[in-house]
Amino acid sequence: MHIPWRTSVDVFAQILRRHGVEQDSVTDVDAAWGAFVEFLHLDIDGLDPAPDSDADGFIVQWGRRSWSDNRLILTFTRQLAIADVGDPADPYCQPHLWQLSLAMVFDDEADLTGLDRLNVKDTGFRFAPTGPLRAAALVDTWAEMQLHAPVRAAWIATPASSGLSFECVC
Repeated sequence: MHIPWRTSVDVFAQILRRHGVEQDSVTDVDAAWGAFVEFLHLDIDGLDPAPDSDADGFIVQWGRRSWSDNRLILTFTRQLAIADVGDPADPYCQPHLWQLSLAMVFDDEADLTGLDRLNVKDTGFRFAPTGPLRAAALVDTWAEMQLHAPVRAAWIATPASSGLSFECVC
């Protein structure tokens, strides 16, 4: 299924709801992950068509962020290099990077101690194309996250708040 990039945030919100997750009040991180995985398998129109482009990727991040009042956070992000913005006649026109993120903020709890002190703060971006390669990248990402006890603890904790954003980061 192909979806227009401009409606991708609405499509992800619909998928979240189908998984029993409200974007502004996530109570089940595992269900949110299931929705994110489903969303990552959708093809998005309007991306940079260059064969060597990292036009569609994802990352999972954790730790403390200033924009979350320095609270613990777990974020699922899909990054898109959008080609159909800007002036196509401009030879220096570059794709704009947009990030669609589901951020889940946690209160400090004993089980989450260390989430902000891990040597690794994210899974790194994965740019495997949709299909079997994306599925394999998701399995690898899941396995990588499970190596860290505080990340596993966040998976079963209830976020204090959450939110969905879609913004240009370039």
